[in-house]
Amino acid sequence: MDRPNRKALVAAYKEKKTVAGVYAVICNATGQAWVGQSRHIDTQQNGLWFTLRLGSCRTPTLQAAWREHGEAEFRYEQLDRLADDLSDFARADELKKRAAMWIARLQATPLA
Repeated sequence: MDRPNRKALVAAYKEKKTVAGVYAVICNATGQAWVGQSRHIDTQQNGLWFTLRLGSCRTPTLQAAWREHGEAEFRYEQLDRLADDLSDFARADELKKRAAMWIARLQATPLA
């Protein structure tokens, strides 16, 4: 990759807006749900699946279910996306509120 091309790609990456939101991981076999929040909801699944495959997920109940049922039985769903015009403080507060609402609504386990 030539230098000008690389600079353009780096600049585009830095300008890209991130989308914060609330997501759920659902086990199709049992119906169990785990709810989490992320400042990067579009890429959160990749990181979470990576830790689950390695066996290093910080939520023991999710890791145990993953081992028992296998990756094919799990799905990732984006439940709520926040507007990108919120301040960092307002975004953090809103993520907490919405995650708590979805945990109650789905009777889910919060993700660490």
